[in-house]
Amino acid sequence: MAITENTNKRARTKIVSTLGPASSNAEMIRTLILEGVDVFRINMAHGSREEHQSVFDRVREVSESVGRPVGILVDLAGPKIRLGELFSDPKVCAVGEEIRFVKRMESQNASEFSTNYEPLIEEISVGDNVMLADGTVALEVLRFEENEAICKVTEGGTVRSRQGVNLPGVSLSVPAMTIKDHDNAHWAARAGADFISLSFVRTPLEIVELKQIVREHASSAMVIAKIEKREALQRLDEIVLAADGVMVARGDLGVEIDVAETPMAQKRIIRKCQEYSKPVIVATQMLDSMHKSSRPTRAEASDVANAILDGADACMLSGETAIGDYPVESVVMMNRIMLNTESSLVDMPEYAAPKIADGVQLVTSAVVYGAARIAARLEAKLVVIATRTGNTARIKAKQRDYIPTVGVSRNLSTLRQLCLFWGIIPLHGMPLDSGEQLRTAVEEWGRQQDLLSDGDYAVFVTSSTFGTLGHDELFVHQIED
Repeated sequence: MAITENTNKRARTKIVSTLGPASSNAEMIRTLILEGVDVFRINMAHGSREEHQSVFDRVREVSESVGRPVGILVDLAGPKIRLGELFSDPKVCAVGEEIRFVKRMESQNASEFSTNYEPLIEEISVGDNVMLADGTVALEVLRFEENEAICKVTEGGTVRSRQGVNLPGVSLSVPAMTIKDHDNAHWAARAGADFISLSFVRTPLEIVELKQIVREHASSAMVIAKIEKREALQRLDEIVLAADGVMVARGDLGVEIDVAETPMAQKRIIRKCQEYSKPVIVATQMLDSMHKSSRPTRAEASDVANAILDGADACMLSGETAIGDYPVESVVMMNRIMLNTESSLVDMPEYAAPKIADGVQLVTSAVVYGAARIAARLEAKLVVIATRTGNTARIKAKQRDYIPTVGVSRNLSTLRQLCLFWGIIPLHGMPLDSGEQLRTAVEEWGRQQDLLSDGDYAVFVTSSTFGTLGHDELFVHQIED
């Protein structure tokens, strides 16, 4: 059954919401879906396998009950380096203070820090920076003694046990996928995840490795590369081409590179994704103050708006919905900002036709581009994309025109993946055995949504029964009384 709530109240830019203690019960999941969430993120860095499976199943059940396809993104933790147990927790680090990194798992005095990364002392050098607690505390490596690295605090602050450690510019030997990540990737593929994201990507080969695991289980999950290392920026074209989608993971990225570089890095990543027709998510601290406040700061609202204007397909809420006090209010606010920002896109110049994307026929790309032009000339009220894998809808999403577009498919997995594509409304339960039945069903849905009325035009992109040209058929349907 297709969705029945007012589509005009949902933004074209998609909302990814992280599940956690504040948002994992069935009623909350249902509310978040109805308020605008398109994809739920399961963060594998927290919780047990049993908890993950339970939440996964709950999302599927609620999605089916409300009649709206919703995607699930399984986010692999990657080789996150963390502090061990501190002798003094929390520990206030004063500027000029010397801190010793030791190989022991537990500190024996307040000036000793341990980590979960055994080779750390061998892989850092004098002059390297060590960033703690998302970059709020900075140290510089001064010298080495037996099994110890002595560092000086250059930016003071408070750290706690198990907080993150970043080593900007240091080439680490640890692989992008840990043993735990391999295990979680196999589980996600078997469970039927729609998206699997890989943290701390450095090379395209790491994406290929994850894709091989996914395909072992005959899964069609899209592999998302999280850009949060300088090495990834240096090989950005290759990584974007290898991945099915990209996440601008600004938390660790803003520590691994100079925070002043982060805004332009975000714009560059989004531009590359537009160029290669890959969906892109902007993540981390988008409405961070809404952990504890029912309203965001003006700077946060501007941040969301700018991500949309840059061309992001989706924006992600992290702690705001996972552990915050206002998960529903955060989604409502995100949707409001998106709708307001998108209203300005109507008068913006058209996007140029994107490059021919991987997995998309040349004829398909041309027909989709032409459909948008025809729809604009006719002032059509709806574009309908019939798609098997979602690739055709992906091309349409990157054109960024303001005409409402629905995606229909026999494949429920494809419909869930459409939840990440800008401006594409996935419709479940549409009849695809005949063009007449599809037109009738879409017309009925469009009238219910106040999108279609007598005399309006709808443009359909489908495939003929001849040849291997992909989506080679386009027809215009006028709504009649």
